[in-house]
Amino acid sequence: MSHPPLTARFLSAGDTALVVELGDTIDRAISDRVLALGSAVEAAALQGVVELVPTFRSLMIHYDPLRLDRETLERSIRPLLDRLGAVAGHGRLWRLPCCYGGEHGPDLDEVADRTDHTPAEVIAIHSASTYHIYALGFLPGYPYMGDVPEALSLPRRESPRMRVPMGSVCIALRMAGIYSLDSPGGWHLLGRTPVRLFDVRRKAAVLLSPGDQVQFEPVTAETYAQLEMQAADGRLAIAPAELAR
Repeated sequence: MSHPPLTARFLSAGDTALVVELGDTIDRAISDRVLALGSAVEAAALQGVVELVPTFRSLMIHYDPLRLDRETLERSIRPLLDRLGAVAGHGRLWRLPCCYGGEHGPDLDEVADRTDHTPAEVIAIHSASTYHIYALGFLPGYPYMGDVPEALSLPRRESPRMRVPMGSVCIALRMAGIYSLDSPGGWHLLGRTPVRLFDVRRKAAVLLSPGDQVQFEPVTAETYAQLEMQAADGRLAIAPAELAR
């Protein structure tokens, strides 16, 4: 998909990073452009660029100031903005098992009640959606995903929990997430996946990436328990399907 030339803001983040802002809202089109710019910068192989961090609306480019100065980096980035339509990016599609309700999804019944659905309808709506990963953050490997169907949109919980178990599948407003580690949190917990999003035993400790897509496949508590044992032992293998963007 081609886009018109972009108006971007270039902001310094200290003396080792440059932020390129491409919008001011949570929007799939903006996210696609951020990811396309990241692909373009990678393809350009600019000397001195250390790391790229895509967010909802911007790309942070970390660089080595001993090898690359800010002005040169900005001059190198500007021509790429006009050619983003020619940049082809690829994400991955992940189908993650999720055990909804009960001890794994303690907020399912409340979400159903507040959205005028049955628990089964909430599960059906949530698992029928495909979620786009806008960014990673908060915890190592934690995906900020959209877009939750309007039928399930609720504000964050008034009282956050002190501990949310790793793997908890959650929603708040139009966003979805998966807790990659045990953590405090104030989102609504619908279920839990046994898949480890952050596991230092893997070559790539972080499983998901911005631009990937996620679908949830409902499983029973018995199946979840079996998969959780495999995950704990490092034997649970989840293979993605390639997804053309």
